[in-house]
Amino acid sequence: MSKVVLPTWAESMREIYRAETINQFIISGNIKDYVVYKENGNSHFYSLRDFLSSIMFQSFDVVIFYDKGRGIQIPKGWEHFYNYISIFDKFHGSKYSSDYDAGDPDRALKSPGLLPRRPELVLELLDRFIMSIPVVSKRNEDGKRISAAIILDYANFIFPRGETIYMSGEIGTNLIKVLNWAENPSIAEEKVATVLLAENLNDLSLALIENPYNSKIKIELPNSKDIEEYLNGILKGVEEEFKKLSEINVSALASKLTGLNRVNIKNLVMRALKNNEPITMKYLSKLKKETIEKEASDRLEFIESKRTLDDVAGHVEAKKWLREDALLLKKGASRALPMGYLITGRIGSGKTYLVQCFAGECGVPFVELKNFREKWVGATEGNLEKIFSILHALGQVVVFVDEADQATGRRGGSEGDAGLSGRVYGMLAREMADTDNRGKIIWIFATSRPDLLEVDLKRQGRLDVHIPLFPPVDEKDKKDLLVAMAKKYKIELPFDEVPDFNFKEPVSGNELEGLILRALREFEMQDEQSSAPFKDILKKAMADFRPSAHTAKLEIMDLLAVKECTDARFLPERFKNLTPADIDRQIAELI
Repeated sequence: MSKVVLPTWAESMREIYRAETINQFIISGNIKDYVVYKENGNSHFYSLRDFLSSIMFQSFDVVIFYDKGRGIQIPKGWEHFYNYISIFDKFHGSKYSSDYDAGDPDRALKSPGLLPRRPELVLELLDRFIMSIPVVSKRNEDGKRISAAIILDYANFIFPRGETIYMSGEIGTNLIKVLNWAENPSIAEEKVATVLLAENLNDLSLALIENPYNSKIKIELPNSKDIEEYLNGILKGVEEEFKKLSEINVSALASKLTGLNRVNIKNLVMRALKNNEPITMKYLSKLKKETIEKEASDRLEFIESKRTLDDVAGHVEAKKWLREDALLLKKGASRALPMGYLITGRIGSGKTYLVQCFAGECGVPFVELKNFREKWVGATEGNLEKIFSILHALGQVVVFVDEADQATGRRGGSEGDAGLSGRVYGMLAREMADTDNRGKIIWIFATSRPDLLEVDLKRQGRLDVHIPLFPPVDEKDKKDLLVAMAKKYKIELPFDEVPDFNFKEPVSGNELEGLILRALREFEMQDEQSSAPFKDILKKAMADFRPSAHTAKLEIMDLLAVKECTDARFLPERFKNLTPADIDRQIAELI
């Protein structure tokens, strides 16, 4: 007897069906990938459609696929379906079975004029076929019950997400039929299985997602072990060519390719082998970055930074903390790592720059979450679902959310967005609170207005470490930051050549960057006859410089950063003794 090993999701699906309590399944996630089926130690790779028809529903009499593009396809049991549509034709005057009578049943499947393609007509036909199964089974002389599997691919285009009030008409009718397939006791007693395929569960109607009579099955992206097994399979016969071209072994390659599905992995590896292109770390990083960003529809962007925390001027305690956490990351000390960070401070205080430098320090994949919102109902939730799947597949990743107060939604939703902000908030909150992700998915939120973030989202257990950043006040700190800004533009500016500032107010990094650029502009405008040294031009620019006039708003941002701080070591002396009441009073005076 052959030994068969099914994927975890397929084994779960089989166990649920065998319990005879649920006969409808919604399969989402990595559904466009190869499915691995192991028999007697040998791995076989199928598309999901082929796996369902050939393996999962191998014992079924009838297997029917439908999607809006290709219409009805019946890889197995056409004769049973023909018997049904012959009777259907007699009652309704249709000609669905005519091509089978002519001796060419395949033609009926490909003839758009015969078997329908429109969802409402197809689902009506399939609904009546399913309801006829108990009757036909009773008539069978041998007492055998007919078994049938109905698989609806691209189900999100048939039952799209939308408000219930707009579900009248064809979409509502279609939805009621498929809900009835799951809820009708007479169908549950028969050997009938219905399957809906959708890449993102949240793209489907809420009536389906929240229905307790169906089972939701998610296919995850392959982990490094799965990828290693797959690589060994596709490299059979070309091992020598691979060894010549690859600078890393299969195991290391598998770790590097986490976050990709098997189809993309095959394309990436075979592209190199067929074109005799060396498989280097640079090659892998470039193609993996391109592939994942494309898979995420540019809603995730990899941050590849050559800078480290050594390039950050000031913020001594913040740098020390982050550098220690980078070491913990490299050591694999997951239990000692925070679930996330909240970086606060006034605009221009260097929040984004600090994160970019941390990216170059910590040595794990670092991604920025870009705009994932869309105007279509359900699309935003589907985008987030896809993003979370990729993050989990990456194994270990740091996720940066800039301007987090605008991106993360609100618990009760915002006026006029039909509850979208509330749903986004809920999805993020659930994901960020999962302690199984500690040390695997680390979140960094940056904002100058932490008061606009939901308290529950920035609490301990989600964003454990709140790091405030402040502009320099002391003359020395201002000069250090000015030297760092000059270095950014490849200008050698010794500390002792920096002119004194003619003002005492705090000054942010973006203001000093603007000062450097004004001096650089004047420097580049000089001709050969009048070429003053950069330090002299900088001195004049500093004499003319005026700090930001929006001091009240900037001071409020500073105070909000103090209020959010979780560790006194991050605070300058001037803020350390302020109580929450003092901060609230000062903010009230500035508003």
